[in-house]
Amino acid sequence: NLKYENELGAFSPDGKEYNIRIDKNNRTYTVWSHILANERFGTLVTENMGGYTWYKNCRLNRVTSWENKPNSDIPSEVIYIKDLENKKVWSIGANPKPDEKTYNIIYGFGYAKYLHQSDGIEQCTEIFVPKEDSIKIQIVTLKNQSANRKKLKLYFYAKPVLGEDEVKSNGYINLKYDENNNIITLRNLYNSEFPNDITYVSSSEKINSYTGDKDFFLGNGGLENPEGIQKTNLNNENSIGKKPCVAYEVEVELESFGRKEIIFMLGAEESILESKNKAYKYSKIQNCRQEQEKVKKFWKENLEKLQVYTPIESINIILNGWAIYQTISSRLLAKTGYYQSGGAYGFRDQLQDTISLKYISPEILKNQIIEHSKHQFIEGDVEHWWHEENNRGIRTRFSDDLLWLPFAVIQYISFTGDYSILEEETEYIQGNILSEEENERYDLYLPSNKKESIYEHCKKAIKRACDFGENGLPKIGIGDWNDGFSNIGPRGKGESVWLGFFLYTILKHFIKIAEHQGDEEIVNEYKLIMDELRECLNKNAWDGRWYKRAFADNGDVYGSMENEECRIDSISQSWSVISSAGTDEKKNLAIQSLENHLVDVENGIIKLLDPPFEKSKLEPGYIKSYLPGVRENGGQYTHGAIWAIIAETILEKGDKAIELYRMITPIEHARNKEAANKYKVEPYVMPADIYGAQNLAGRGGWTWYTGSSSWYYICGIEYILGLKINNNILSINPCISKEWKEYGIKYKYGESIYNITVKNPYGRNTGVSKVILNGEVIENKIKLDGTGRVFNLEVEM
Repeated sequence: NLKYENELGAFSPDGKEYNIRIDKNNRTYTVWSHILANERFGTLVTENMGGYTWYKNCRLNRVTSWENKPNSDIPSEVIYIKDLENKKVWSIGANPKPDEKTYNIIYGFGYAKYLHQSDGIEQCTEIFVPKEDSIKIQIVTLKNQSANRKKLKLYFYAKPVLGEDEVKSNGYINLKYDENNNIITLRNLYNSEFPNDITYVSSSEKINSYTGDKDFFLGNGGLENPEGIQKTNLNNENSIGKKPCVAYEVEVELESFGRKEIIFMLGAEESILESKNKAYKYSKIQNCRQEQEKVKKFWKENLEKLQVYTPIESINIILNGWAIYQTISSRLLAKTGYYQSGGAYGFRDQLQDTISLKYISPEILKNQIIEHSKHQFIEGDVEHWWHEENNRGIRTRFSDDLLWLPFAVIQYISFTGDYSILEEETEYIQGNILSEEENERYDLYLPSNKKESIYEHCKKAIKRACDFGENGLPKIGIGDWNDGFSNIGPRGKGESVWLGFFLYTILKHFIKIAEHQGDEEIVNEYKLIMDELRECLNKNAWDGRWYKRAFADNGDVYGSMENEECRIDSISQSWSVISSAGTDEKKNLAIQSLENHLVDVENGIIKLLDPPFEKSKLEPGYIKSYLPGVRENGGQYTHGAIWAIIAETILEKGDKAIELYRMITPIEHARNKEAANKYKVEPYVMPADIYGAQNLAGRGGWTWYTGSSSWYYICGIEYILGLKINNNILSINPCISKEWKEYGIKYKYGESIYNITVKNPYGRNTGVSKVILNGEVIENKIKLDGTGRVFNLEVEM
């Protein structure tokens, strides 16, 4: 009963797990990874049991080594098993020392499971990170399938970093074994950022011998055949002055047809005492199982607050867990994916991520807004990104970052009706203003003594963004949402068409907030700017059949039919609709042009721009250093693709919206072996990008660590299925395919359940003719009530 089987993997019948099957000769095309994390600690695992672990910050404070090698997937943590009778040695995962048999891997929300059978032993390894504790737990269950007793040695090996750079920590890692507490602790004597941190390893079994010397353990055999495993015991040596590792061995006996559970721990704390306490706690299998259940319960409760039942199973699977899991685990908790070990907060990034979480918990969005407001400079601009742990970040001339603060505030207030957030007071940060020659500066930025309300923070951001060029459009700086446009406006003349639409959107909605605040002066000022901006967008930015993208310092125009490269860019077209700033005729024409020039049905992608930059005289910035069709340079940048679909729904083009929404769903890109071979990356998470040209067309790029998971969710729930919540009032305004006869939504609000069934007997795209609540016909507005009742809602289109 597995779903979307592609010979390498498939979803479980309920879509909540992804099952991968590989062996020595049949591997996934690239790494298919999974992320397990809490707020302070996490691990990224792969189907081969590769990946890495971190504490506090996945970039600045890696516990083990991050290897971004998607084709070889070198593990930095390994468990080996040695049969003491026949001397056979193998790794418990498919790397680095596999045998010929099949490896089954199961990824679920908050856990990963590895199943393998060899040498007459059934092996199951369960990996999870507890809800609060900073530790990675691996429960290895061994079952003897033979009548003979088995004597085994199990070796745990890890390549420690204990900081940002493993080269810098070489020779400085101090390793100590405490026999009484059965724990090995490691400290990086060179780590000035996190001087108190202690990494530790332990097991439920007694550690017999250990080593901190990588050369001793691996010898000439490398990870595949470590020489240390051939020795009677490890040498009990420290890592000081050596290439470090931590390796230890335990002995296990399996009775005839017997079964045994062994726990391997890798954790980090700020004190030796706390490390010992945690090692003791998790040496008990019962405690591990309790924590494992807590993690599963946490994800179940949060991910199942909203469930959808549409005629398209692939859409249901992503919306019913994977998109939100990706957003929370990768973007907010871990801040990493296999392809980028980031660790930082991005000003625009995490604000967009939390917008989709308003259905799960509006508090998360509120807290993120408050947190981000503290990273705005007194002058109104903001840090492009920063590390929370050391107050270091980057001040830039990006032009859109600061506007995501009012955008998120608008989203929060319109959803909850809670205006009290505007009164929250937070400090600005301070730092030297960028000189004329500087486009960015990474530095230490500390809080100032100036504190203002969130309302004032938003006004300051909007005022700073209202810096218009000679076409009456906002200046682009060293890039707007597209960071790759780094050379369009660094000299302060270039303008962004997309930013004009985005700013217009914010002004339009923020006027309502200013009215609520009784701020008449701002209301009048914004109305005036809006009128002028709208006129300039429709006059100066219109190119005859679509909207241009940008005007450069040197007068070059981007996104114009006059260009041989970047003739059309998708986000100007989609935001002309989303903002409602485009005239009706122009909006429709712009989206029609987007469909004609940017939708590539054969490869299942919606390109960001076309043709890509390659040979023309245009010098837009670092976007041109990407190969044609890769990432922003003419591939699908999934953010932009989703905005195009949102525009289709606003224009009430339901058939097209569903066609495109289904098309970009990752599951559809890997629905069979042939498709998966072309797409290559994980089918269960949103990709940041898909390549768009030549022999790479249709191949997935960067996965997991992308804001497109949040936007995919917003698009599906709010714009397609039409679950709108405004001021705590629920209404249903679908935009679906005429073919859909019915779909359902189950929404848990507080303690109440809303069972919503939408029927489409007349084959419509949009519009609602009747709403029945618990048997009574009502208006399409339901005040949300979280007191524990059940509401059955029938909607007829």
